[in-house]
Amino acid sequence: MDDDLLQLLNDWGQPLLHGVHVLLIVFLAWLAQRIVTRGISRMGQHYPGLPQEVLLPLRGLLRWLILGSALLLVLERLGVSAKVLWTAVTGFTAVAAVAFFAIWSVLSNLFCAVLIFALGPFRLGDVVEVIDSGEKPGVKGRVISINLFYTTLKDVTEMGAGALLQIPNSLFFQRSVRRWRAPDLRKQALPAKPVTTPPA
Repeated sequence: MDDDLLQLLNDWGQPLLHGVHVLLIVFLAWLAQRIVTRGISRMGQHYPGLPQEVLLPLRGLLRWLILGSALLLVLERLGVSAKVLWTAVTGFTAVAAVAFFAIWSVLSNLFCAVLIFALGPFRLGDVVEVIDSGEKPGVKGRVISINLFYTTLKDVTEMGAGALLQIPNSLFFQRSVRRWRAPDLRKQALPAKPVTTPPA
């Protein structure tokens, strides 16, 4: 009887242990995902200048990173050899590196958009001029929109007054930029002080 019980524990103990490990990995991945999502949401509330166009991709990237790591750990616990996992990860990394260099210009504009939102070298309503060289005038306009790829300017020069110019975000970090601040709208919105006349 004791031999049968020991044999049963040997037969079922290892799979049960692996099952507990898998459940623990899945639970920890779910918990880490919730914590990261909540942290990014709080960061967005604490810093209202950060746009949703930046926070949503960041949240998705971290979520997929956590899920991918959990999947690799689960596969390892289920008996997939570390060599096969390492080969798959390095192959995926090589493909990702090639894709990264293929879309470098797009990624640089995305990164520069994050820098523009975070550092605030200019803001909506400012007039900016991207200077080409010392003797040649550059592109000049009022900032009316900033998105993840382009900054849209409304041309303020005499030649093209009113035309819309779309400047790649990376160009603002490759060239010198002149900036004229927009008037502070809060000051304009304050009512004028009433003029009091002394009684006659």
